[in-house]
Amino acid sequence: MRNDARLRDWAQLDRYRIANGDLQRAATKVTAVFLGDSITDSWSNEQYGGFFPGKDYLNRGISGQTTPQMLVRMKPDVLAFSPKVIVLLAGTNDIAGNTGPETDEEIQRNIAAIAELGAANNARIVLASVLPVSNYHVTPGAVAQTFRRPPARINTLNTWIKGYAGAHNHVYLDYFSAMIDDKGMLRAELSEDDLHPNARGYAIMGPLAEAAVAHALR
Repeated sequence: MRNDARLRDWAQLDRYRIANGDLQRAATKVTAVFLGDSITDSWSNEQYGGFFPGKDYLNRGISGQTTPQMLVRMKPDVLAFSPKVIVLLAGTNDIAGNTGPETDEEIQRNIAAIAELGAANNARIVLASVLPVSNYHVTPGAVAQTFRRPPARINTLNTWIKGYAGAHNHVYLDYFSAMIDDKGMLRAELSEDDLHPNARGYAIMGPLAEAAVAHALR
């Protein structure tokens, strides 16, 4: 049933369809849209402090998504609100192959396409680094996140994102450097599953994201 649902709505356009319509009818002001996967999606949970309370930011993350799915969602979930800023956090699930194997170059092309679409619609672009992963909380029999998402590939993608952002006058949002330990992995205290941030992780990410949005608006 899950696979059938994915085939019928591969990009999960139904996830925000009703909410998007309600916001558009109310002419809700949206300064920034955050597009991403579960790390963005889960940010709205109260246990993580909620999603920027009091800010006119819109959360458009969907758990498990990859860059080709986000590319399909750009018009209905992001551009429909004419945001001044688009914050993209993506790539970890592409590396893991959630929607099939992808080369580094294919991931890069999708990120570039999302940025180009946003810029063509007069939005400033914030490109976030992929978060580090670790193997500190692996349960017996489970596959380590460092195997599904090899740190070398994360480093390669982040190097490209930083270079692409600089070359195209986008803002580079560096979560990675703030959350990595001396072994090159996600700090143990910032996650319970070696991939997703916990409340401490989001407490680090929040101010960095707000500073990036402010920078983009200047």
